Amino acid sequence: MSIFGKITSLFLAVFTSTLLMGQIANSTLLNKTVLFKVTSPKSSKTSYLFGTHHAFGKSFFDSLTVANNALATCDLLIKENLNIPGEMAEDIINKRTTTTDWSKYLNKNDLSFVENLFATSPTDFQKMTPTEMYVFLNRYFKQQVCLHKASTDSSLSLDDYISALARNQNIELFGLETTEEQIIFINKDVEGMPTKIHKKRLKNILNIIRTKNTNYCGETDWYAQMDIDYKLDEPCTNALMLTDRNTKWIKSISPRLESNNCFIAVGLSHLMYECGLINQLQELGYTVTPILID
Repeated sequence: MSIFGKITSLFLAVFTSTLLMGQIANSTLLNKTVLFKVTSPKSSKTSYLFGTHHAFGKSFFDSLTVANNALATCDLLIKENLNIPGEMAEDIINKRTTTTDWSKYLNKNDLSFVENLFATSPTDFQKMTPTEMYVFLNRYFKQQVCLHKASTDSSLSLDDYISALARNQNIELFGLETTEEQIIFINKDVEGMPTKIHKKRLKNILNIIRTKNTNYCGETDWYAQMDIDYKLDEPCTNALMLTDRNTKWIKSISPRLESNNCFIAVGLSHLMYECGLINQLQELGYTVTPILID
C-alpha cells in the first residue's frame, strides 16, 4: 500500500470449492484468483472481496470482465481510503512547514533526477520524508517500467480506477481509513531506520528506474499471473501494517455486509495470512468463495 497511489460477460465463473475455517478444499483454485464472493446464511446480500495491487490500473481491471460484473451488482464500494480533494497526500504534504535536507540522502545526480521527476508534480517533494520518497519511486518504477502505464490512464492506482468506475455507476463509496492515517502508518512502519539505510534504498530504486531494470518486476509479474500463495495458515508478521489494520477494518466491514451488496477492494496482502480478511470473514460465519476471473 502506498500514499501515492493517483471489468460484461454473460456468466460469472465461480469455483465450486468453498473456504471453510480458514481452509480450502483445493488450494490450487484458491491460488489462481484475487476475487472472492462473500455470503452469509443470515443475509440475502452478496458481496465481493477483491485483492488489489496499487501499481496496476485501467487496462488491467478493464480486462477482468467478471470483476466488472461483480462491481456492477454492488451498491457500496469499500476501499482503503478515499481521495478527497483537500485531504489527498499532496495536500497533506504541501501543508507541512518542515523540509528534508536531501543532501543527506541523495547525491547531486540523484537529486537532479528527482527534481526533474517532480517538475510538474503537484507535490512539493522538499516536504516529503525519505520513506514517502521511496514509496513514490517504488510505485513509479512499477507503473512506468514494469507495467508501461498508458498515458491515457489518469488513475493514481488500481484502487483509484475502481473508485472512478463506481462513481460512474452511482455506487456509494466508503473509506476504511483516511489518507493522513495511511501516511502516518507508512512512516511509522520504518520508524528509527538509520539515514544510511534510507540513502541506500533511495539509491537502489533510482538506479533501477534509470536503467529500466525489469529484473525487479517479479512482484507485478506475480500479481498479473495470479499465481498467489495466500498462506492462510501462516501468522502475520507485520502487526502495524496488517494485523492491527485488518482487525480495525473488519469492524467497519461486517455490519455493511449485512445491509449492502459490497465490493471490497483492498491491497492483496490484507487478504492473506491468518490475520487476513478471508480468515476474519470466515470466523464471523461468512462463506468466502474464490471466483475465476481470467
